[in-house]
Amino acid sequence: MSASSSSKLSLYGGIAANVAIAVSKFVAAYVTGSSAMLSEGIHSLVDTGNGGLLLYGMSRSQRPADAQHPFGHGKELYFWALIVAVLIFAIGGGMSFYEGIKHLEHPEPLEDPFWNYLVLGVSILFEGAALVLAMRALLEKQVPGSSVWHTLRTSRDPAVFASVLENAAAVAGLLIALLGVYFGHLLNNPAFDGGASIIIGLLLMAVAVLLVSRTKNLLVGEGVNDTTTQLLQEVARRTPGVAQVRPPLTMYLAPDDVMLALDVDFEDHLTAVQVEEAVVAVQDAIRATNPEFKRIFIEAKSLTGR
Repeated sequence: MSASSSSKLSLYGGIAANVAIAVSKFVAAYVTGSSAMLSEGIHSLVDTGNGGLLLYGMSRSQRPADAQHPFGHGKELYFWALIVAVLIFAIGGGMSFYEGIKHLEHPEPLEDPFWNYLVLGVSILFEGAALVLAMRALLEKQVPGSSVWHTLRTSRDPAVFASVLENAAAVAGLLIALLGVYFGHLLNNPAFDGGASIIIGLLLMAVAVLLVSRTKNLLVGEGVNDTTTQLLQEVARRTPGVAQVRPPLTMYLAPDDVMLALDVDFEDHLTAVQVEEAVVAVQDAIRATNPEFKRIFIEAKSLTGR
């Protein structure tokens, strides 16, 4: 399965789970009057919309290049990921926090928690399954020897890292809501329910800040890591006729599309034709080891025999 297919599968799985879960949470919140359950319903509803936005962004980003967008539309996926982060912060986090404060100021009598426990238990199973799909998509991109957190933090695919963070936050939020409902009924104190809603809101805001930070770097123009940069220089230096290679300039245009600008000094005795052949050889060698470099621009110097 390709990386793009696994990314879409994790998004579709998350959307399907969140639609069913959101409806059940809202029904349980209406029946029991639980603020934490209402916050979780809002959370699932926002996650459903966010999954749709990421799928839309993936579709838009795959449009071919045109006169106004000569490098394609790959970065549009990063734009929609940024919108997702804003929605998580404003709607998911903000409304959950507001509902928690409102519930603390005007507590409602606690009803039979059976429906809350039932919905939360089923939701944890569905959200856990969605998280597993998202983690599988992430681990497909994991470099041997690197940690899961490093892979997540350096991922250039919003469909993957946003899905992992959202689903992880969903599972954590469900556990928080479960604790709020449990202790609220155990101690007959609705403040625990409202407090759980506030914590869920803060959790969503924290996840949103992480997403904003990650997508901002990709929108501004993030390059490859130091290891790949060194590999590029080594591959270019091994090409016959290359005398010197300066540090390359790279930028992600999409999760699987990187632009490379390389400043290369060729040996002075090469003719213009030989330099052209060496340029092609450098490009082919780089693409053989790093196929994501779809656009390679080489500035050749020290030419003789023009």
